[in-house]
Amino acid sequence: MKSFPTLRVARPSDNLEALLTFYRDGLGLDVLYRFEGHDGFDGIMLGSPSAPYHFEFTKAQDHVAGRAPTQDNLLVFYLPAKEEWEAAVDRMEAAGFRAVPAFNAYWDRQGITFEDPDGYRIVLQNAGWKA
Repeated sequence: MKSFPTLRVARPSDNLEALLTFYRDGLGLDVLYRFEGHDGFDGIMLGSPSAPYHFEFTKAQDHVAGRAPTQDNLLVFYLPAKEEWEAAVDRMEAAGFRAVPAFNAYWDRQGITFEDPDGYRIVLQNAGWKA
């Protein structure tokens, strides 16, 4: 059996609470861990305990992280089941987040793009991914 490592996507932020609302309440991820004052950093990790990935957002004291460098910095979630995809879109909208036009129009064909408080974008793609 081939094993795969757990993937952590880590990035800085200036507003952890706003990201918490986006990724927990909107995207539906669980808070896996939270820390404060760890060598000058505060942070949150979000994901699902059973998923092979999670996200870590950190805020460094006395450091400005800024916004996403482009509108094409994406995390894409492939949701092939129509009902699951619709529920994910509904949850984002119920949490107060509105879709934005994708920078690359390809993502608008079968997906919906949302921008997080730092300007990074996630796509909820109603399709399966094939290599």
